[in-house]
Amino acid sequence: MDVDDLRSPDHLWSAGEVLARPSPVPATAGVYGWYFDQSPYPGLPAEQLLYVGIAPRRMATKASKQNLRTRVRYHFRGNAAGSTLRLSLGCLLGLELRRVGSRGTRLTFGAAGEAELSRWMGEHARVCWLEHAEPWVAESDLISRLDLPLNLDQNRTHPFYGRLKGLRADAREKARALGVVT
Repeated sequence: MDVDDLRSPDHLWSAGEVLARPSPVPATAGVYGWYFDQSPYPGLPAEQLLYVGIAPRRMATKASKQNLRTRVRYHFRGNAAGSTLRLSLGCLLGLELRRVGSRGTRLTFGAAGEAELSRWMGEHARVCWLEHAEPWVAESDLISRLDLPLNLDQNRTHPFYGRLKGLRADAREKARALGVVT
């Protein structure tokens, strides 16, 4: 996979474009990259590729139903429990992580926080994608070759890794000390 296809895409897609019906995002396997016109955290750059993800994830026991369309759309409108990108962005933006659900085991930013994150992403996030039959093969190569401060998996040597990991751990610890949001 040519990293320049993600580093210099022909088009960066907005939330409005991605969430439109019909969606321009293909319902196939592939790799996606996220850009932000405003930095989510002091010291992080804007206007450059900060995160890559894949769909589907390689699963040893069952086939994933995820594809580029479902995954990219979920990042724009889902919640932190199902999106490591949303979890990282919310922590970087200082949103309060909370325990939710009947057992309080899922962690999200609550309805108001998730809505605020979706609004922020709608204004500042842009995404591109590349179809790839085995995206898990491309993911390791991309993470090793690109400067991706928001990727944690396979990216321990990145200078921002410790800061992001710490912010997420602090948010989880605080959330576990708070009551469950119903």
